[in-house]
Amino acid sequence: MRLVFSILTDALAYGMVLFIISIGLSIMMGLMRVVNLAHGAFAMIGGYLASYALRDLGMHYSVAILIAVVGTILVSIPFEILLYRRIYRNSDPLMQVLMTIGITFLIIGVVNFVFGPTLKSIPLPPLLNGPLDIGFRSLPTHRLFVIACGLVTALSLWLLIEKTEFGIKLRAAVDHSNMADALGIRTEVIYAATFALAIGLGAFGGVVGAEILPIEPFYALRYMVTFLVVVSVGGAGSIVGALSASMLLGLADTTGKYLAPEFGEFFFYLAVIGIVFVFPHGLFGKSHA
Repeated sequence: MRLVFSILTDALAYGMVLFIISIGLSIMMGLMRVVNLAHGAFAMIGGYLASYALRDLGMHYSVAILIAVVGTILVSIPFEILLYRRIYRNSDPLMQVLMTIGITFLIIGVVNFVFGPTLKSIPLPPLLNGPLDIGFRSLPTHRLFVIACGLVTALSLWLLIEKTEFGIKLRAAVDHSNMADALGIRTEVIYAATFALAIGLGAFGGVVGAEILPIEPFYALRYMVTFLVVVSVGGAGSIVGALSASMLLGLADTTGKYLAPEFGEFFFYLAVIGIVFVFPHGLFGKSHA
């Protein structure tokens, strides 16, 4: 029973990290129709900024998270204005892939030149750095914090996209852009705000999940496929899909590494194959046929 409880706790935490980072990519792919393979690179920037704020500037953990999110969004603005705006509408997917992979390598080179090509630790505050006694056993406090962050992120995003005027305008700008322009909706502002939201989520996930997905020089390339797989399995643009896929894949990967660590990520991709076989368009994806 102790082993089962440990697996479930670690699987939930790992799944939530995947969700927080991947949901930004899911928004870009599902709602904005942009295959942003540079998403992991922006998450890496957030991790590097948080590490610098904590270790070199002595900032508090919460302040470091804020610096990472805001700083990453600011860094992304020139990319959005000069490059991404050119591929928002009716762009060739191959062009999107090539451009965003190029951005990934550019960011990796610049970040490693500025901060150094070494693993960057993000020290946890005393409140999160230790176990929490829940009576019948102790749980890692940071794992519980990550799980809580994931749940709050999922609920907040759902409310924003489904229950607010911004969400209505976003769907209108994507599905009927010409009509939205004619009605006076500033689609370029909607796209820019959504892009900033996606990038901010990636940076936030990169920081709070650094204990599980360490921030290292080739973070963007190492986890690029993982984030893309989560979006594909869940269904691009679906919050529930991304959350469900993250939980299922997190459970498969964590269980495999506990019980058969010599197999590496075999069980993660076995679960991917199984889910895609049963749900070709993703758990909550839609057929475009």
